[in-house]
Amino acid sequence: MHLLKKENQNIKVTNMSFEYIKYDVNDGVAKITINRPEVYGALNRDSKLEIIKAVKNAGKDEQVKVIVLTSEGKAFCSGQDLNDRTVDGSSGPVDLGHTLETEWNPLVDSLRSSEKIVIGAVNGVCAGAGLSVALSCDLIVSKPDAKFVSGFSQLGLAPDAGSSYTFVKAMGRQKTLEFFLFNMPLTATELEKYGLINKLSDNPVEDAIEMAKTISNMAPLSLSMIKKNLQAASEESFNEVIKKETVTQRFLGNSSDYQEGLRAFFDKRKPEFQGK
Repeated sequence: MHLLKKENQNIKVTNMSFEYIKYDVNDGVAKITINRPEVYGALNRDSKLEIIKAVKNAGKDEQVKVIVLTSEGKAFCSGQDLNDRTVDGSSGPVDLGHTLETEWNPLVDSLRSSEKIVIGAVNGVCAGAGLSVALSCDLIVSKPDAKFVSGFSQLGLAPDAGSSYTFVKAMGRQKTLEFFLFNMPLTATELEKYGLINKLSDNPVEDAIEMAKTISNMAPLSLSMIKKNLQAASEESFNEVIKKETVTQRFLGNSSDYQEGLRAFFDKRKPEFQGK
């Protein structure tokens, strides 16, 4: 956490108490840290629900402009904690579809649907559903040698929580099939070539926070609409996308932020956006 300068009274720091994650807000950036290094960032039911709660809290907090998601230890997220009783199949079949519907899918959706930009700071390995968590972030800063591995076929399972969609979109069907069948790790350096990683960094958390601070100076309504429209652009037809763009631009053109942006442009100064 950065030290506060006494002369700057506008910077606020907010902390929330959780069992499995850390949450703090500093200088407009909400940092959510998965705090399970002993299991390489694997998530049980309660840790997933804590992340969802933190993301939603950041979304409602007016002082939060950007969210950074990272993890303690050597891994970012190694997927499902197989010690969690909700997925224990040792005594008979379990409904993993229920686990997805009530835990993993809501977690992924909370990141994708948040009106705040979410930056993933990947400090180490991503595996299983941890792939979906990382790639649900809007931007990703990662260590170059961080490994991304599936592992589903080794357990007799299939990719889930949206990873099938994300990888096929980026890599195509054949390379994605190879990745998920043979479980050979891909590094962040390799995934950058497919457009899945935004920046390689030896200090991903520091660089993600710097990126977040840059974004935090942008117009909040504009950021939210850009995020929504680009998600739609990857999933819908051209005609549907231009309809959304038209509705968005009509809305933003009537905002106070647009008026402030124009004034700042002509005054040759930095705009002061209010999210209105």
